[in-house]
Amino acid sequence: MAKVRTAPDITIAASTMFLLAIGVIMVYSASSVLAFHEFGDSFYYFKRQLIFAALGVVAMLTVMNVDYPILKKYAKHIILICFALLVIVLIPGIGVVRGGARSWLGIGSFGIQPSEFMKLGMIIFLAHYLSDNQGKITNFFRGLLPPLAIVGLAFGLIMLQPDLGTGAVLVGASLMIIFTAGARIRHLMLLALIGLAGFVGLILAAPYRLQRITAYLDPWQDPLGAGYQAIQSLYAIGPGGLVGLGLGMSRQKYNYLPEPQNDFIFSIIAEELGFIGGTFVIFLFLLLVWRGMRTAVTAPDTFGSLLAVGIVGMFAVQVIINIGVVIGLLPVTGITLPLISAGGSSLTLMLTAVGILLNISRYAR
Repeated sequence: MAKVRTAPDITIAASTMFLLAIGVIMVYSASSVLAFHEFGDSFYYFKRQLIFAALGVVAMLTVMNVDYPILKKYAKHIILICFALLVIVLIPGIGVVRGGARSWLGIGSFGIQPSEFMKLGMIIFLAHYLSDNQGKITNFFRGLLPPLAIVGLAFGLIMLQPDLGTGAVLVGASLMIIFTAGARIRHLMLLALIGLAGFVGLILAAPYRLQRITAYLDPWQDPLGAGYQAIQSLYAIGPGGLVGLGLGMSRQKYNYLPEPQNDFIFSIIAEELGFIGGTFVIFLFLLLVWRGMRTAVTAPDTFGSLLAVGIVGMFAVQVIINIGVVIGLLPVTGITLPLISAGGSSLTLMLTAVGILLNISRYAR
């Protein structure tokens, strides 16, 4: 292995901290009205975000200084723990239902979301498995099918909650690792067709998903029902214009836009900070993805390279889905904007993932 660099990639670290700072500020701005209405404290979500941001930064700095090859040693243990948590959360009386999905473990307002940790756990396991079996990846049954079966099992457990957004990110990041490992294009195209058929099946199996598709095509068909979130999101983005209404001046956060501090926080960013503010946030994510991919290319071994690709893929897919939903390019699905949306499990996991990426960058050639 190459000699450890004296410092990690400063661009990854700086873009992450900028996004985190923007997130903390915007969570307060977006949630102050809702927090005062629900808890009598306009700083409620802000204080929670500060706590989890601090925990996440500690986790990031800790992981950044732990040599990433140790993850390969414990990859199997990590994935088994993640699967166990996914099973436990489905047990009535143990798993907590929030937003119509049984996806939380915890007490009261504090809890963890096992599906979030499965994303990172799957990335670590696939990087380990495919780095040891890269020569078999061109063989569909002996090389490609085993990791896909594991990904499919995890996706199935997540869909039992159900949580399509997190499942889509898991599959997207996993396929990026598998493609980078050398899987054949025709195999992946065949799987894409099977996946499309499965996606249609998932839509037909749950009427609310079909409503979201029709609302995506024409939200004005049901402006007070399935199309409500999409319409209110566009109502937020439109008035923002070039420079925005000003920090804290959002109108849609006054109980018009659902989940303004979570899934639709980018709408508030665009409303208050305008096109310039929204573009700056996207630029920071592009910077993070670019430097992350450079780290993947220059990593000293296959495990480090695949691990970096998976982490970057997780960020990229999640950002694309979240912003795509907010601006009306994709059907509405519940998924957070990494490092910015309010949330404990997602924020802590993403910062931990950045810590792993920073550690890999210290070994980069």
